Amino acid sequence: MLPTPSTSHVPYTLVYEPAEDSFLLLDTLSSPLSTHFLSHHFPPDSPPPFILELGPGSGVVLAFLTAHASKIFSRPDILTLGIDINSFACSSTSTTVSLTTSSHPTTSGHFLGAAQGDLTSCLRPNQVDVLVFNPPYVPTEDLPTLPDTLRARREKGEKVTFEEESKLLELSYAGGKDGMETTDRVIDSLPEVLSERGMAYLLLCAGNKPEEVKQRIRKMGNAGGEGRREWKAETVGTSGRQAGWEKLQIVRIWKE
Repeated sequence: MLPTPSTSHVPYTLVYEPAEDSFLLLDTLSSPLSTHFLSHHFPPDSPPPFILELGPGSGVVLAFLTAHASKIFSRPDILTLGIDINSFACSSTSTTVSLTTSSHPTTSGHFLGAAQGDLTSCLRPNQVDVLVFNPPYVPTEDLPTLPDTLRARREKGEKVTFEEESKLLELSYAGGKDGMETTDRVIDSLPEVLSERGMAYLLLCAGNKPEEVKQRIRKMGNAGGEGRREWKAETVGTSGRQAGWEKLQIVRIWKE
C-alpha cells in the first residue's frame, strides 16, 4: 500500500479535509486495475501525460499521484496541475505536494503548480490526458458563491466571520440540484478539455444518479464528427453498498 500524504498543515476551517471520498480516489487510482490501465494507456515511449485535478482542496490526491508516479503510471515523467476556486486550497495543495514529493524523489513526477480558477476555463483546448475530479456532489438547494475578498482581509488581520469561512467549505460539497450542477459543467466540457488519449476519473454519490450519468456520457459522441469515437463510462471503484446502493463510486471516462 502506498503511503498517504500528510495534510496536517492544512487549515481545515477553510479547506476541505480529506475524507472517505478522498481515500476512495487514492485506493482506486493505485489499484492494480487502474495502474495496469494507465501504464498501458501511456506507454514509456509516448509523450509525458498531463494530469489535472480540479478542486484539489488539501492536495492529498494530487500529491499522491505526483509522488507515486512511477508506481501508478510506470513512469516518473508525468506533469501535474491543480485548479481550485479557493485560493487557500491552492496554497495547501502546493505545500502538500512539495512535502510529499521531497520524501519520494525517485518516484515523483513534475508538479506544475496550483492555480486559482473556475474549473477548466483557464486551459487551452484538448490538453488534459487525465482529469481527476472529486466534485461538490451533495444535493443542495443552491450553489454557494465565493467571498472574493476573504483572503485579502485575513492577510490584513481584519476580522472574518465564521459564516464567511463556512462559505469556502460549502464550495467543496454543495452541488446544487441532484448534486450535479458543477459536475455537469465538467462533463459537458470533456470533449473540449481532454486530449485524444484523454480520460477522466469522476467521483459520484448515489444521489447523483450515477447510472443515468454514465448512460448520458456514453451518448455524448452521437452527433457530428465526434461520433467516430465511442465514449466509455465505467465504475472502477466503490465504497461499498448501503441499503442496496453504492454509496460512492469512481467512474472512469474515456474514448475508444
